[in-house]
Amino acid sequence: MHRILIVLALAILLLPAPPSTKPAAVRPGTLLVTARAVPLDSSDPDRRRVGTLTYLGGWQLGSDNPGFGSISSLLVDGPGQILALSDAGVLMGFHVGPGRASRRPFIAPLPVRAQDRDRPWWSWDSESMTHDPASDRYWVGFELLQAICRYSPGFARVEACRTWPEIVAWPKTGSIESFTRLPDGRFIAIGEMGMTADGHHDTLLWSGDPAEHDTADPIHLHYVAPQGYRPTDMVALDDHHLLVLNRRLTLQELFTATIAMIELPAHPAPNTELRARTLARLAPPLLADNFEGLALSREQGRTILWVASDDNHEFFQRTLLLKFRLD
Repeated sequence: MHRILIVLALAILLLPAPPSTKPAAVRPGTLLVTARAVPLDSSDPDRRRVGTLTYLGGWQLGSDNPGFGSISSLLVDGPGQILALSDAGVLMGFHVGPGRASRRPFIAPLPVRAQDRDRPWWSWDSESMTHDPASDRYWVGFELLQAICRYSPGFARVEACRTWPEIVAWPKTGSIESFTRLPDGRFIAIGEMGMTADGHHDTLLWSGDPAEHDTADPIHLHYVAPQGYRPTDMVALDDHHLLVLNRRLTLQELFTATIAMIELPAHPAPNTELRARTLARLAPPLLADNFEGLALSREQGRTILWVASDDNHEFFQRTLLLKFRLD
């Protein structure tokens, strides 16, 4: 059974285009999500620690809406208010855990520019998302399009898009999975399969908004991932420290993931190495799946880390949402 699952998973991850099981265009509407609590360790339900993280709770999510799932990135506002983005350009807003929701649950496609309306729905392979709380603007990285787009508050409209030759040089199906905005206004992206000559992951650091056409060219850095892993998402703790979610797929363990920290120098020179320091590893018997989404929030002065999995709309995968305290 393991071999069958690994072949299916590899086929999904390596497909040059989205699998046919993904839903076609989604219409805006109310989203009803179920959340079933899951233990961190099935063999020890009381376990709460993994590396430097404390497990605060986790859920297996589901919905009757065919557009729900395949989460590739997410943002969290307050205790359990989730904004998730699928790899088919679908936004999902919902609440999990204790407390009351601050907005109505919804599902809606990303807005598109008039000149882009003839593109097929599956080409909007949105793999990364970041946000500026001051302006309330959002940025999304598209893998197949190899573009970065900026959206107005509330995702009301597309404000700007740009395709960078540095990103076009990366493989289309292993491109801008990890992308975030630093608090000082810089942006950084790691190529999942865009490799440097020394075998590390090509990393781009912009001094300003990468969706604007007058932004200067980025400098190239080198992300040194944990051995055998590839980056799938990234968030900034501050201007100099970032957390990177990394994924691996093997015959022995199927999906495993690590959460690592990298330190960004104040004035990095081109080709500076950013070495991952692993904080935690998610592998059996702990919860393990195709983890692709990473987000930070604050609760009562504590830093909260959220991790989400991409189920690829496949029967043998799950949509998991895990909540940790960063100690």
